[in-house]
Amino acid sequence: MGLFRTQAEALTPLEGIDAVFADLDGVVYAGHGAIPHAVESLNRTKTSHPVGYITNNASRNDASVARHLAELGLDVVPDDVVTSPQAAMRLLEERVEPGALVFVVGGEGIVAELEKCGFRVTRSADDSPAAVVQGFAPEVGWRELAEASFALNAHGGPDAAAPGIPWIATNMDWTIPVARGIAPGNGTLVSAVHTAVGRFPVVAGKPETPIFEEAKRRFDAQHPLVVGDRLDTDILGANRAGMSSALVLTGIDRAKQVLAADATSRPDFILGDLRGLHEPYPVVESVRGGAVRVGAARVRVLGNRVEIVADGDGGLDLLRAACAAIWSSGTAIHALDVPARLYS
Repeated sequence: MGLFRTQAEALTPLEGIDAVFADLDGVVYAGHGAIPHAVESLNRTKTSHPVGYITNNASRNDASVARHLAELGLDVVPDDVVTSPQAAMRLLEERVEPGALVFVVGGEGIVAELEKCGFRVTRSADDSPAAVVQGFAPEVGWRELAEASFALNAHGGPDAAAPGIPWIATNMDWTIPVARGIAPGNGTLVSAVHTAVGRFPVVAGKPETPIFEEAKRRFDAQHPLVVGDRLDTDILGANRAGMSSALVLTGIDRAKQVLAADATSRPDFILGDLRGLHEPYPVVESVRGGAVRVGAARVRVLGNRVEIVADGDGGLDLLRAACAAIWSSGTAIHALDVPARLYS
């Protein structure tokens, strides 16, 4: 675990890594603009390591995503982009015959990948599709969800002995950020179909492992580093896939969430921004008095109280020391008295 390194000399998070898999929203860009330092840091990374971009977004194909990233200044081609529909194709190929007819809930991202793999596409349950693939698109409404339910229930359903045709969801993100705020994501739409059919889909995207396995195959990587801004998708998924992970504090999850991370979703590295990929990651040490030291910051857990012994830089090193102390204490965050300034 990177967060608990004890080497005499600090190493960068890229040490021993053979590829970097970066999330997009909250890591590379926020809204229409690039996040400060992201583009130059990732382009620098690509001079020494392959860089892949992993996205749960099923509404765009890899070429469309690559164009967007190139417009931001990144050195990227479509093959550098790994999408949840691409991971879904692997799952589909294991479950149906080549060239099978597939019912689609979603948009361009899914249709493009199905056609690329030789599958046929339908939007009608009356065509007796061999499988259903469901992903997000803004135009998806009740009619599409109902039609998917009809297709899934045609040979099975809640009260049938047969399980019905395969159902693959690109991802289960409950929400999606849009210009006006937070809106229902694919997970919310999948849950509507689940209510009607009484079973769950196989899921391709983060935090499930198929999308990480697809990226690993694509880049022939053995020891990749996953960089993300969400503990519940990027970091949890990396941990499930047996990959190193770095949480960058430029997106959804910040200090409060990482302090409270459970054992399944703790990152190896905590970075303020992507410049941290190229900076020596500080050593984490246990020192006298039961404290954890990172740089000049020292934190310890006494009973149910988290105590800041020394603020150090008052920023990242303090947060890293607090995380190490809390995580190693074995006590859940809700049972601890945590100083409010650690959250900032």
